Amino acid sequence: MLKSFVFAALTVAAASLPLHAAELTPQETRWLRAAAPVLKFAKQIALPVDVVVQPQANPGAVPLAMGFAKGRCKLVLSMRGNPDAEKVLAGVPDAGQALLIEAMAAHELAHCWRYAQGEWHALPAGFVEVSRETARDPGLLAASKAMRETRREEGFADLAALAWIQRTNRADYARVHAWLSSVRAAVAIPNSGHDTRVWVRLAEDGARFDADATPFEAAQALWREGLMQ
Repeated sequence: MLKSFVFAALTVAAASLPLHAAELTPQETRWLRAAAPVLKFAKQIALPVDVVVQPQANPGAVPLAMGFAKGRCKLVLSMRGNPDAEKVLAGVPDAGQALLIEAMAAHELAHCWRYAQGEWHALPAGFVEVSRETARDPGLLAASKAMRETRREEGFADLAALAWIQRTNRADYARVHAWLSSVRAAVAIPNSGHDTRVWVRLAEDGARFDADATPFEAAQALWREGLMQ
């Protein structure tokens, strides 16, 4: 959830940049241009998405994040005063970065879709979580549960992002998958909130996604498969 952000909310309109694009930095403009196909799709399927540009410095923040406020999704860019904003693209030639930014935007849109469907942190039908964890501190159990829920949502979003690439840029699927695999391989703590390696491995072959489904629907089968591993 968004917490006390001071932001400029820019409502998504078609595939164009927000109306206040003149106020954006060149870096923000570049990222929004790369994300434009995803934002256009969000409008087409009537997802309640606003683009949020944080005007204040936020060092160490992820460059793109999805928040929720008052029934709407907020795609938050945190680029200003954030020298590591593009660390996730380190080593990628400039010409190949736009598609990776597009995949990141698709990942965040998947979070919005789950939220709009009323399925945030919910397991798919037929799945029941059976916890065998014990701890004297209830807070530790709550934190562990929250981490599992985050990991599941991140896994779904990674699959939806890959399904998006398979649908829109099939020739580049292997390159995007290899990049995402390397990003997830760098996760320091196994089974942490962003350890989605089990799902990314399942999607090595983009042909496993249903080409006739939306990226969110196409992600469902592999998401379920990963939940069982």
